[in-house]
Amino acid sequence: MDETAIAFEAPNVRAAATASGAPLDRISVRDYERAVEIGAFQSERGVEQRIRFNVVLEVSRHDAARDDDVDKVISYDTITEAIELQLTTERINLLETLAERVAERCLEDARAVRVFVRIEKLDRIPGTLGVEIVRMRHGEATIHPVEAEKVDVAPHPLVVCLSNEVLHGPSLGAWLDVIAGHKLPAIICVEPAVEAAPQSPAPLVQRRIDLLSIEQNAWVLAGKDSRCVVVDSRTELDWAMKHEQLSVWAPSKIVMDAVPHPKETTPAALAVWLASEFEAKRVLLVGFDEPNDTLGVAVGVVSATAKPEIGA
Repeated sequence: MDETAIAFEAPNVRAAATASGAPLDRISVRDYERAVEIGAFQSERGVEQRIRFNVVLEVSRHDAARDDDVDKVISYDTITEAIELQLTTERINLLETLAERVAERCLEDARAVRVFVRIEKLDRIPGTLGVEIVRMRHGEATIHPVEAEKVDVAPHPLVVCLSNEVLHGPSLGAWLDVIAGHKLPAIICVEPAVEAAPQSPAPLVQRRIDLLSIEQNAWVLAGKDSRCVVVDSRTELDWAMKHEQLSVWAPSKIVMDAVPHPKETTPAALAVWLASEFEAKRVLLVGFDEPNDTLGVAVGVVSATAKPEIGA
């Protein structure tokens, strides 16, 4: 940009200023406001703040205007649905991440060429603060994405929730041998630490304390067996399952970032919720009662003193 003023113009002006070669058609959504929970600071947890979206999507030329055919154009809903779907999928810390995800969703349509996404926070300072990104679609699709054959490459794990009776009992090694030797990649969940956790009258604070108590116990398990690796993010869990790592789930990040939050935070309920999030084949609760709401997940329950075995 030669003119500094252009840098602060609306994305539609920025798109026009950076155009080169044959002009592209543009559709846009301007000043689209939503109140959401977003932010990396602790003060931004549990509160909503206003954010504003300005999105310009450049598309390949078509005959829609001449033919007056709505089926030939990319709908404005492509942009608003990309925003809404991302906001309801997960809690995001960074505006940069949110902008990246919205851009990716907009560019899923084979007719989309380039997208400008500007997102601003309206309540953090007297003015606005925000981020703008520009992304281009790489390569040309040979068929429309909705017609492409879907290939399921995500692993569907076995989720095992171990009670403290097992974690601190003589059968722990045998259980870990069985879990590690199972044909499905495994994620282990644990109870809160045996030591009583602090109590707070604030529900959001107490939820965080309870989750951190579970994480303490996850590290206790990792200290007992070197095969167990404490993992706290979806990306790490995906990688661990693909590389046959025995993961112990530290739940704070995924639970606190989830939209919506899990209804229950008991160890068994969290294990079932995690299983539903990762489309697990089954859940085994060792030393627990089966939760009331199993979210459509197959749940098995065994005694903490039972012989360590999982089955096929």
